Amino acid sequence: MKIFKIIALSYILVLTLDSCKKEPENQWKVEVKNTAEKVELTDISKEFYNQDIPLEQFKAKFPWFQGTVSDADFGKRRADAEEIKIYKEAAGKIDEAKLQKELQDLFAHIKYYFPQFKSPKVYLFSSALQMIQDPIFYDSKGNLLFIDITGFMGDGNANYKGLELYFQKSMNPQNIVPKVSQIFAESIVTESPDHQKFIDKVILNGKIMMLQDAFLPDTPDYLKMNYTQKQYEWAVANESNIWNYFVESNLIFGDDPRLVERFISPGPFSKFYTEIDNESSPQIGIFTGWQICKAYFRLKPETKLADFLKLDATKIFNEAVYKPKKP
Repeated sequence: MKIFKIIALSYILVLTLDSCKKEPENQWKVEVKNTAEKVELTDISKEFYNQDIPLEQFKAKFPWFQGTVSDADFGKRRADAEEIKIYKEAAGKIDEAKLQKELQDLFAHIKYYFPQFKSPKVYLFSSALQMIQDPIFYDSKGNLLFIDITGFMGDGNANYKGLELYFQKSMNPQNIVPKVSQIFAESIVTESPDHQKFIDKVILNGKIMMLQDAFLPDTPDYLKMNYTQKQYEWAVANESNIWNYFVESNLIFGDDPRLVERFISPGPFSKFYTEIDNESSPQIGIFTGWQICKAYFRLKPETKLADFLKLDATKIFNEAVYKPKKP
């Protein structure tokens, strides 16, 4: 069944008409007093590759950075020309002042909704491309946030040769803050082991995306999804078709674990098992869950964010009355 065919002229007309409509008010644009602790960025690798700083002095300042690497190998790495070259290229892509401001704003928004939140210490570093597929790590025990800058050197960077293209699409400097936000959102939203149906997974991720909206009210939606602009536009244009597919295929309340791999896990595209697969946007189940949660808030805008996160997925689904309109 060809359910994702879009007539280009009709789509352009819809976009044109939509652009003439008044933008709905963003309920997440709130006045946030910058009560979060001041964010300071520490570039560990800047000191690591600085031969003027004695190794013992560096180790005393960052005792956890060496890990299980021997002193001999650690010393060699400090002078490795290729590693230094990669670090300098990566560092040149990052506007630290801009990143500091955006992280400060992010943490202030998190604290607005969750007053117990404390801004983490933020460390930038280079893994020399060893951690680029998972470049952000949060140590909750020490409240330390680590950002591997070699994971954000830009889509198509020569250093990423051989890496799956779908990974590269979210490896740009503008992806750093949305990915940091996602890590904190995921730590707030809890999953119940008793709720493993597809709708539970979809709404769980929808809740995470609602936190992304609240934490990043001025960030483009496509960046929150780790999409390109084109991937986001495809998801929006096909929202109704996607939902019809889920309904007609009886997937909503299904419990086949393969549905997560098909529609939620990272990948180059979503797996509808139709001729459109290669053109589809990945993780479309997350996008759908986001739209369901948005529909809920449109009907119940007075709902407190913390209260919403406690709601059962089925309750959210039923009360959202989600019926996407055809483009």
